[in-house]
Amino acid sequence: MKVDATVGFDPVDAAATAATAEAAGYDGIWTAETAHDPFLPLALAAERTSSVDLGTGIAVAFARNPMTLAVVANDLQTLSKGRFVLGLGSQIKPHIEKRYSMPWSHPAARMRELVRAMRAIWASWADGSRLFFRGEFYRHTLMPPLFDPGPNPYGTPRVFLAAVGPRMTEVAGEVADGLLVHGFTTERYLHEVTLPALERGLAAGSRTRADVEVSLPGMVATGTTDAELDASARAVRAQLAFYGSTPAYRPVLELHGWGDLYAELHALSRRGAWDAMADLIDDEVLETFAVVAPLADVPRRVVERFGEVVDRFTVYAPGAEHDDRFAALVPAFHA
Repeated sequence: MKVDATVGFDPVDAAATAATAEAAGYDGIWTAETAHDPFLPLALAAERTSSVDLGTGIAVAFARNPMTLAVVANDLQTLSKGRFVLGLGSQIKPHIEKRYSMPWSHPAARMRELVRAMRAIWASWADGSRLFFRGEFYRHTLMPPLFDPGPNPYGTPRVFLAAVGPRMTEVAGEVADGLLVHGFTTERYLHEVTLPALERGLAAGSRTRADVEVSLPGMVATGTTDAELDASARAVRAQLAFYGSTPAYRPVLELHGWGDLYAELHALSRRGAWDAMADLIDDEVLETFAVVAPLADVPRRVVERFGEVVDRFTVYAPGAEHDDRFAALVPAFHA
């Protein structure tokens, strides 16, 4: 199992954080698109690192188009000397339409086409063939020499897709190099929903499980004292409550028979009762979604639960994502 880290989303300290993570032995470093651009920190990190993978986990795909994504990914592939991973996610309809003012429709079909369009663009640069991509959502048929960077000496970037539901997971299996599992998941959901959908997608693309990497930012509640563990568990409960109140993640709760919990969380979220929401996440729910263990036991517990399921793991410890003590655990994940 590879173990990855996240860098600060503020580009001011991203380069130093990335260098520290590489020195600690992490296999990959991820950024996310929240209040800052996800690509700029990785451009800075590429200059300060030499071996770790550098990926967006995630960049919002539908806030952009295939050409803009193809260009920035190609540049980062060059800067990182072949280490860039373009991790994409769809986001949800209100954000795409109201925050980004971009069109929303048929997200799984649109994502499949977006990835294929990017690959057509990269192929035209790689071999000098005419760019001619016509789909339902995207058309790219113009590539004058001035705008053609030519072949990338490090090949095309890898593309990972974030997915929760079966349809997007199938798309990842069909056209992507990796699957970014959402942190709001469980072992049961992985085995009964995610992995079967991934296999269906792989079959549709005439591929095998060896053709993709599965990456999980797994929730962890930990600490070295009872007080730290309690505080960490409280932060994880709050994060689980936030995700659990969102319609997109309702199927995960329903699989476990916790549909009523979703209804309560959703109702409270509409009233802004965030503290009350966290109180609804009992120990059973917490331990089903998260690894709850003393700090020194985290690697063993993670490998026991997910070692046969995922290829990459990132510690997702709400409120303590950048705790320097996690770096000391990296060798234990690789043992």
